[in-house]
Amino acid sequence: MILFEVDSASDVPLWVQLRRRLVFLINTGHYEPGDQLPTVRALASELSINYNTVNKAYLSMVHDGYLTSTRGRGVFVCEIAGTEDESELEADGLLDEFIEQCHGLGLSSWGVRKILAKRLRALDAERDELAGLLRPALSLHKERVG
Repeated sequence: MILFEVDSASDVPLWVQLRRRLVFLINTGHYEPGDQLPTVRALASELSINYNTVNKAYLSMVHDGYLTSTRGRGVFVCEIAGTEDESELEADGLLDEFIEQCHGLGLSSWGVRKILAKRLRALDAERDELAGLLRPALSLHKERVG
């Protein structure tokens, strides 16, 4: 049985709420490596939520290395579960706050993605430009030293 309650007042999508709860249960040792989780259908039925919601949470956790899924056998907690370091957990919290604030401004999830992607591209371009400016200076320094 999964210890989970839907927070209907939250702007956080249901699949993310479920994913967070499962990650918490794994990281705190409630579920240990090798433990089998309920099937997608069984958990959806138990929690009275949509099959696709549970499936999305499980797929996300498989992608991130928390779970492994074997067709016909089930979903199991991985040995490497819970290896997120402190900085990843802190960044995750900051992103949650950022997303909630953007939603509070009336932006959709798509709008948040668009803004974030645009900003990341700009930061990458700045970094690349700076790296391009530093390379000639470094080569001049090497010529003078050498």
